[in-house]
Amino acid sequence: MMIAVSKKIQTIGVLTSGGDAPGMNAAVRAVTRSAIQQGIRVLGIRRGYMGLMTGDLFEMNLRSVSDIIGRGGTVLFSARCPEFQQPEGQRKALEICRSAGIDGLVTIGGDGTFRGASALSALGLPCIGIPGTIDNDIAASDYTIGFDTAANTAVEMIDRIRDTSASHDRCTVVEVMGRHAGHLALHAGLAAGAISILVPEIPFDVDRDVVARMLDSLKKGKQHFIVLVAEGVGHAPDLARYIGEKTGIVTRATVLGHVQRGGAPSARDRIVASQMGSHAVKLLCQGIGDRVVVYKKDQIMDYSIEEALAMHKSIDLELYALAQEISV
Repeated sequence: MMIAVSKKIQTIGVLTSGGDAPGMNAAVRAVTRSAIQQGIRVLGIRRGYMGLMTGDLFEMNLRSVSDIIGRGGTVLFSARCPEFQQPEGQRKALEICRSAGIDGLVTIGGDGTFRGASALSALGLPCIGIPGTIDNDIAASDYTIGFDTAANTAVEMIDRIRDTSASHDRCTVVEVMGRHAGHLALHAGLAAGAISILVPEIPFDVDRDVVARMLDSLKKGKQHFIVLVAEGVGHAPDLARYIGEKTGIVTRATVLGHVQRGGAPSARDRIVASQMGSHAVKLLCQGIGDRVVVYKKDQIMDYSIEEALAMHKSIDLELYALAQEISV
């Protein structure tokens, strides 16, 4: 469903919510400058919906977003806000928006961020969501802001880990983020040449899919190994211990953790974020709300938030098969 309002947009708010992702700042910059170029006032909202609930707003101008396109994290900060998840909290947030003169809202984040935007849209405030998450798990979009940077960061770290694994003929189990989605693990694992990649979407057997593959490669002359796991499939240290016991190969575990969220965004993240931010403003200028901006088949498009949240996104099985084939 597309919600349209006849009132001319004079002021918009912009916030980032949920886990931070490289490229969020580029999206904030694009929203701010695109809106100002249209004669629209922009209010930044600090710490997501929590800041909206407390009225932590400030006016932004062209210089407010200077030099942030290459910065990691989010200059607007982010936070969780359980109060906003309740109907009373949403009505309170709406009243704060009205008091501040906000006619439309751009929200940058993941599924939870979009549910909040949908709730406010239903109350009469046009909201647009922009997908910013390193997990790349927004089903409506082929790509989410932050994914490319996080994958490149993971590959860089794995390359460094491989150096020491090779020096000692070891195996290292590397855990990357992805509680419910294995896109990051798959892409990083394929790019880094992992012997095995374990993701939540594909059932696996450690003896068959890790131990047996390692022992077979050992017979063929391979001396060191990288096993890549998404955090949702198990505890890396426990897995490393089991692999070591079964193979006799000294096995260590490395959990990359929040290093994957930080750092300067890649060119791709900066460009896609800029495109999405501009598109979000165009929708609001048309009085359109309750939409999610997406990257689909190399184009910037938009779906209703309800439709977007109902979609399912699976792992790329062809990429997974390729990793299995060439990582021997």
